[in-house]
Amino acid sequence: MKFDKTHIEGVWLIKPQVWEDERGYFMETFHREKFHQAGLRYTWVQDNEAMSNKGVLRGLHFQIGKDAQAKLVRVIRGSIFDVAVDLRPQSPTYGKYVGVVLSDDNKYQLLIPRGFAHGYLALEDNTIVSYKCDNYYAPHSERGIHPLDDTLSIQWPTVDRPYLLSAKDQQWPAFLHKEAWML
Repeated sequence: MKFDKTHIEGVWLIKPQVWEDERGYFMETFHREKFHQAGLRYTWVQDNEAMSNKGVLRGLHFQIGKDAQAKLVRVIRGSIFDVAVDLRPQSPTYGKYVGVVLSDDNKYQLLIPRGFAHGYLALEDNTIVSYKCDNYYAPHSERGIHPLDDTLSIQWPTVDRPYLLSAKDQQWPAFLHKEAWML
């Protein structure tokens, strides 16, 4: 596994070693000791999986307080543009984002620490995303920021159809209205 820091402290792009032959491939998607050697100490307690069609935009989601979550995101099938927005008020990158393509071809993973909003855009039909969380889902602590909020300047890729957002994601407030989502 290769652990690459991104331009935002705490967000890592993880590139697993993949062994391929005529039978297919094998890779480790998580190895606690290798993560620990990289200084990443997480205890994953929940795995989630979602299937999305091209143009589905999910997020930007996070949980607040003691229910905050770190996530380790990967794509099983298809591809996404994955985004993590820094919501840590004292961070020099507050309000900035990391955006990377994760796919079944590159097999990259994005490690997103607590204190970030997370969202992604499916770039292909039948895209399957899987992610580990270090804390359980807590509906009472769930918050969000509208993923198309211009103040964040997220450069979502264009797809050949309109973005499709859930009713809930369409109603999240803008980033500048932090009183509605503040940690």
